[in-house]
Amino acid sequence: MLSELITSTEATSFSLGSACIYGGIALVLGLVIALTYMNTGKVSKNFARTLIILPALVCVVMLAVNGNLGASVAVLGAFSLVRFRSLQGTSREIGFIFFAMTVGILTSVSAITLAFIITFVICGVHFILHFTGFAENRNMDKELRVTIPENLDYSDIFDDIFEKYTREAKLNRVKTTNMGSMYELTYKIRLINDANEKKFLDEIRCRNGNLTVICGRTDYNQLEEL
Repeated sequence: MLSELITSTEATSFSLGSACIYGGIALVLGLVIALTYMNTGKVSKNFARTLIILPALVCVVMLAVNGNLGASVAVLGAFSLVRFRSLQGTSREIGFIFFAMTVGILTSVSAITLAFIITFVICGVHFILHFTGFAENRNMDKELRVTIPENLDYSDIFDDIFEKYTREAKLNRVKTTNMGSMYELTYKIRLINDANEKKFLDEIRCRNGNLTVICGRTDYNQLEEL
């Protein structure tokens, strides 16, 4: 048993030429993955550049540690340090990381045809989902901020207006402003018809004495959890 472990720690030789070829193929596929990422959603410059080189790095590492127990443990420790010193991304970014790593692994085991098939199939699926708007929220929620004087009861002051113009309205936060003489109310709302937004805000302004009213979309993609 001990002799087998000692033997397994010996480095496995591999052709430098084949490593360059496989690494180059992985680099090209990484470029395809990065272009897909850039054209199917929000883009991070550094992340897009990382997607280009990640398959090639994974490919070369897999070739280098193949059959070498000591190197495998060292690489595992290095990847663990990188994981715990990096921020968790969105589910989309994590998916692209696994995508790039899969392509790198397939390239390292000489499954070139399968690596090309997986790359173009998954990229095609991303483009289809992006252009068809799959699972997008058609009725976007909005955030409404209304300032009212302290002498008004904010618990039900706008209920009749919300019933008239919104499908859903929820009071999320109450904050005192102007040395405690006013309240700032924050609602999450969903309008029945976006075309009536001006009428809706006008009625809110008449009710709160023409104080500040702010209405805008909430970007839930920034709050996305895996």
